[in-house]
Amino acid sequence: MLDELVSSLLYEGYALYPYTPGATKNATPTPFGIVYPPAYAVECHGAFDYARMECLAEPMPRSTLTAELRCLRSAGRGHQASEQRVELGPVEIGRRGSIEFDGGRFTLRSDPPASDRHAVVRACVHNTAEVAPGLDRAGALEHALISTHIVVRVSAGRFISPLEAGLESVNIWPVLAGPADDVVLGAAIALPDHPRIAPESRGPLFDNTEIEEALVLHIHSMTDSEREQAGRDPAVKEMLDRALALAPEEVVSLHGGLKSADDNPGEERATVDGVTFERGGKLVLAPGTDRDPYDRMLNGRRATLERIYVDTDDGIHLAVTVDDDPGQDLMRETGRYLFFRPHEVKTL
Repeated sequence: MLDELVSSLLYEGYALYPYTPGATKNATPTPFGIVYPPAYAVECHGAFDYARMECLAEPMPRSTLTAELRCLRSAGRGHQASEQRVELGPVEIGRRGSIEFDGGRFTLRSDPPASDRHAVVRACVHNTAEVAPGLDRAGALEHALISTHIVVRVSAGRFISPLEAGLESVNIWPVLAGPADDVVLGAAIALPDHPRIAPESRGPLFDNTEIEEALVLHIHSMTDSEREQAGRDPAVKEMLDRALALAPEEVVSLHGGLKSADDNPGEERATVDGVTFERGGKLVLAPGTDRDPYDRMLNGRRATLERIYVDTDDGIHLAVTVDDDPGQDLMRETGRYLFFRPHEVKTL
């Protein structure tokens, strides 16, 4: 499961939507977590020639650490890349291990456990490519480590959540990634602890960590000529073929909704400023007409209150379906509600 997750994250933003290679937005690869060659990083504010992941471990006696680097490297002309994987370890707690690879150095080290049995673990990747100064971004990317991800495992023991450990990582976002908390994933985008791929997902599809349904629909709307141009990169062609092979019911399954509606029906009723709202009650939507066209379209429409939710700050959120919407029953069945605050509706 972790390998599948990293494989999906590796191509986040790889070929936007995907446009044809000549499109401006695809002029250079855009994934996060880029480790540039030093000569470019020193001239470009905000660019890094390294990524460093720091996390806090609670190792057992005689446990060891292993690390894995996953990234993309520029390959061929235009928007093409190849995957690279570098493995390191096992390395004893309190020791340092390092490995050189073409254009880079990968290091794993840790401090001896402190009195509280915690040990600081650091995994770093440095770009060591020697390039001439004055490169533009496209030229620098030809020698960069793109979409850099690091996975660190402890053989016995556990990691403390990096989101709570108070350590500082650079150019990478570490989170717990194993059910036993014995794995940390350093990702190129912000993630929660224990991230997982949605069961509806059909595999790594460019920006699929954002909205996979829109990507699939976009691919289906492309002309044969556009698909041929976009598919010159073997990785992109494989993704295109997978998206085009989806059956209609599989595309529909990607449509978002309140998946936990049956398990979390919310509150039966809530009272706000003396007004009581009850599930199943009738409302008139009153968001006003001065904010955006969607509010103007909904203002004054009658609706049914389907769910009442209370957030962690005790705020009330009213989930409704619109009564004269021909798809009201479908919206109700799939959990596709519109959400309003109490001051944006009137009770009937």
